[in-house]
Amino acid sequence: MTISSASMQKDVYKEFHVHAYHPDVTEVYSNFTSRSGKYSNIEGNETVNFVGLQYFIMDYLIEEWNESFFSLPLHVAVGRHERIMSAMLGYPVNVQYLIDLHDLGYLPLEIKALPEGTAVPYQVAPITFRNTLPGFQWLPNMIETVFSCENWMMQTTSTTSTAYFKAFKEAFVKTGGPMEILPFMCHDFSMRGMTSRHTAAMSGFAHLTSGFAGTDTIPAVLFAEKYYGANVDTELVGVSVNATEHSVTCSWMEEGEEAFLDYLMENPAKEGILSVVADTWDFWHFVTVLLPAMKDKIMARDGQVVIRPDSGDPVDMICGTASPLDFDSMGEAAEYFSDEEVDQTPHGEMGLMDLYRKCYINGVPSFVQFEISWNRHDKQYYYYDGVENVKSGPSEFSPEEKGLIECLWDTFGGTVTAEGYKMLDSHIGAIYGDAITLGRQREILDKLMAKGFVPSIVLGVGSYSFQGVTRDTHGSAVKATNVLKNGVDVPIFKDPKTDRSKKSAKGLLSVHSDENGKLYML
Repeated sequence: MTISSASMQKDVYKEFHVHAYHPDVTEVYSNFTSRSGKYSNIEGNETVNFVGLQYFIMDYLIEEWNESFFSLPLHVAVGRHERIMSAMLGYPVNVQYLIDLHDLGYLPLEIKALPEGTAVPYQVAPITFRNTLPGFQWLPNMIETVFSCENWMMQTTSTTSTAYFKAFKEAFVKTGGPMEILPFMCHDFSMRGMTSRHTAAMSGFAHLTSGFAGTDTIPAVLFAEKYYGANVDTELVGVSVNATEHSVTCSWMEEGEEAFLDYLMENPAKEGILSVVADTWDFWHFVTVLLPAMKDKIMARDGQVVIRPDSGDPVDMICGTASPLDFDSMGEAAEYFSDEEVDQTPHGEMGLMDLYRKCYINGVPSFVQFEISWNRHDKQYYYYDGVENVKSGPSEFSPEEKGLIECLWDTFGGTVTAEGYKMLDSHIGAIYGDAITLGRQREILDKLMAKGFVPSIVLGVGSYSFQGVTRDTHGSAVKATNVLKNGVDVPIFKDPKTDRSKKSAKGLLSVHSDENGKLYML
């Protein structure tokens, strides 16, 4: 629900600021900047995507101000504001500034900005605001609250999705994955976990600005058409596929999952992509028994059947619990796994810790079993004292140890890229959409590549990635840096000694690019 009253889309203290500026100040110049990646959700992040300005201008600065202020009679436009603000502050507020604005008939505001979609380095302002007429110096920083509210989340989602995109692209370049499917490798599953349908639309649109087109958030596509001139009839905006959920699967409980899948492929989903949730009852039975039984029908179908686990640890479900690494000898394997255990020093008497691991040795699925010897020094600390009693041998990997992708390869096969990585047959695929994070994405990509696969697993990204962030994730803030005082530009800035990271820019700002195209600000 939009609480429409444009003049009150702000913090209460902004009402007082109208009368608090120096009497000789006639113009205020402000900027919006992402100041720091100190709390970034992306490791080593250097830039933040600038998106959402056109929406802000159309929705708030034009539509809402016209509908809830300029198009209304003066006593209506200003009266409600006066009543609410007087009640909240406890005294009759002076609304002459709004009477003057209503008489003017428009917002005397100048906005300068970098193109939307620009990856902007920290400490570089993508946008500035200033009033264009004396007497309205209160306006640029009055909209700070609403601009920040409407913008920080969109730019943060876009930046997060771009990080997902970059990771997939790097993996596909390395493994020879087909670049034409990159836009569909990260799918927006977030709507049900967002704070409102409006938030879902805004964040969902921001996801689509990163290079991805996969989304189940219909309002994101409506948002793109309304505010950015997108047209689903003539261009790729956002796409999805036919998919099941547990309630649909459970309606076939008596007939069983094989009858269910057979029905889908013969009736409502004869062709195209069909995503099937596969863990309603026994996921590994579905993957290792039901799918092989239906292999011929799946391979003969014009389209792809996509298998979706919806529970369990994402990395283990997709990649398997066995180590993907291939060692030259059992001794090399034992040394590697013992190093992983060094931090797990036993508390108690010195002795041996028995370890058992599954891995590949010279390309053969194997086990390695060994003991780590511990000792202690002067009863103060323990130290690693070597590996003992190593043995290994061939070992059959269970479906859980193989993981979904390898199990699908065992049944359906595929091709090998020029770079030497296995790519699943186009009739079968996989998607995982629960508890995905950037960290887990990296684990999944790395482990699949280590196993020799193109990481062609679609990841459904939900509200944890897009909503488990704050305005501080990229230190986004609006600050005034210049005022016109007695007709003279006066640079202003903040520089709190208690937190120098909050130091603001100073004066009138300009953004430039160096010989490498990197943006910087003066």
